[in-house]
Amino acid sequence: MKSNRILTSGAAVLASTAALLALGQTSATAVGVESAAAAVPWKATHGTATASGTRSLESKAGSMFSKLVVKGDFKNTGEGCYSVWTQWTHDLVPGPPVKRATLCGKGTKSVDLSLDNYSLTTTGSVFICRGDKDTKDCGEQESLTSWPVNHIG
Repeated sequence: MKSNRILTSGAAVLASTAALLALGQTSATAVGVESAAAAVPWKATHGTATASGTRSLESKAGSMFSKLVVKGDFKNTGEGCYSVWTQWTHDLVPGPPVKRATLCGKGTKSVDLSLDNYSLTTTGSVFICRGDKDTKDCGEQESLTSWPVNHIG
């Protein structure tokens, strides 16, 4: 009986998504989040390193996908090396962590990345790790794909 409920729920989600796409709504507005033009802040920390900035969606004409744009600054106020990493999951399949920037010692670097095919089934996170080779000593993964709900009323 459980599997029947799961199939029914899945069919309802697919039908709702198809209806919203037919109405011309992007993945962000389809789930009632802030306008794609509204930038949402993000922040990740670990040790003496901090990365923060904004993320937003850009609609792609003629496509059911949006472009996720992530911008900000990566700062290290201490000694040692730190790296900014991202990890994406597409259709429930996690990809490997990808190093985006490294700072050794005090300094600041820009963070400027994008994901061209963002959809309702994409999740992603940003995190900072000590060093520049692996993800063994890292701070918490911070979501780049959770959106504030646009409350009506």
